[in-house]
Amino acid sequence: MKKNKTIKNVIAIVLVAFALVTIFMSSSVLFDLFDIRAKVGNYIPFVVKTNLTAGFLYLLAAYGFTNSYKWAFWAMLSVALLLFYALTLSYVHIHTGGLFENRTIVALIFRILFTLVFAVLLYRYTDKQA
Repeated sequence: MKKNKTIKNVIAIVLVAFALVTIFMSSSVLFDLFDIRAKVGNYIPFVVKTNLTAGFLYLLAAYGFTNSYKWAFWAMLSVALLLFYALTLSYVHIHTGGLFENRTIVALIFRILFTLVFAVLLYRYTDKQA
């Protein structure tokens, strides 16, 4: 029992940390904090906005998970779907001549996989009776 609680705490901490980094980086690009826009190159604005939204949804899912709400799993699946939609729109953006960085696509794919892995973890470690 104590092992599951420790695992649950680690999952929540990693998810919150990832959410906070996502919110910080996305808002830094959107609002050009710390002159970060010059460092990121040709970013795709709707991808950055989607990532910002995803960061807040990660925090919401972490809250739900720590309180053993079943909807936390569905929130994570919704984030994965939102990110997949952004990846699809990025494909259209790129093939219509829009500027982009290759690392944007790699980061989106990583974020989708991260979200799906954490959705499975949230499903696995959420108390079923709550």
